[in-house]
Amino acid sequence: MQDNHVDHLINHPGILTAFSVVIIIMLLLDLGVFNKKSHVVSNKEAAIWSIVWISLAMGFSGVIYYLMGIEQFTQFQSAYWIEKALSVDNLFVFILVFGFFNVPKHLHHKVLFWGIIGALVFRAIFIFSGVELINMTYLPEMEIFGKLVSINVVLSVFGFFLVFAGFKSWFSKEDNDENKDFTKSPGAKLVHRFFKVSENYDGDKFFTVENGIKMATPLLVVVAVIEFTDLIFAVDSIPAIFAIAPNDPFILYTSNIFAILGLRALYFLLANFMYMFSRLKYGLAIILAFIGVKMLIQPFYHISSPASLTVVGSVLILSVFASLAFPVKEEK
Repeated sequence: MQDNHVDHLINHPGILTAFSVVIIIMLLLDLGVFNKKSHVVSNKEAAIWSIVWISLAMGFSGVIYYLMGIEQFTQFQSAYWIEKALSVDNLFVFILVFGFFNVPKHLHHKVLFWGIIGALVFRAIFIFSGVELINMTYLPEMEIFGKLVSINVVLSVFGFFLVFAGFKSWFSKEDNDENKDFTKSPGAKLVHRFFKVSENYDGDKFFTVENGIKMATPLLVVVAVIEFTDLIFAVDSIPAIFAIAPNDPFILYTSNIFAILGLRALYFLLANFMYMFSRLKYGLAIILAFIGVKMLIQPFYHISSPASLTVVGSVLILSVFASLAFPVKEEK
């Protein structure tokens, strides 16, 4: 069985405290100061916030390098950029959801804020429970091809799943979600099951009163749909980052949270520049398949974190260049 890196949390409690303080302060500033009133987020504002969140993530990775070393630094970087890249597909679905429900532009930020708050909680549950499950599912050492190996059942299942997901992503059609009825989403059905839902928005409120009856607004339905959409995307992204550091929830969670918290600014920045990522799905397909293969061969051959980071970074850069050089015509 591999070493359990949870000890990093014990050996470096200061770094966990610093991470928590930074996240709390940034969320309070975001909600209570800079976005106290709902407004349309400009490209300039989105670009500034994107730079802020990426800078914070890179700065935090520098602290990890100083306190933990190059291995954990490259693990953080790999997990961060994998989650960031997979999030672009998520952003495209967000655009479709907002269009389907005719959400006013000045309310997009509030929906994304509360959607991402929910994502922080669910990702913590997935990652920490996933690490525990992985630690419990190592098979006894056995000799295969003349080599003594210890195979993990969960990581092997994740590996096959990611290879399949990679092939599926490569051959998927671009318009799979464009005609989707999001009122049939489990998130929308859940809200309709417990509340009467108004047909009209009431500013940035989640609840309103009509004819003396308290009702949910469509804004609450949209938040529920966004939450469920994130859960669906987590099915790909969480197994993918487990290949990077399967026994280190600290690296996995912090990298994941930094990537997610920068997602709102990235949404507003990329909503008008999606053509720059028209070929990204092919790059993501390669990355998912690569990570799946890495999981499957892990008992026999270890691909180092720096090598994984090089592969992931190179594929992402080539995908963007390909998108610019060979744009998809008449893209919606």
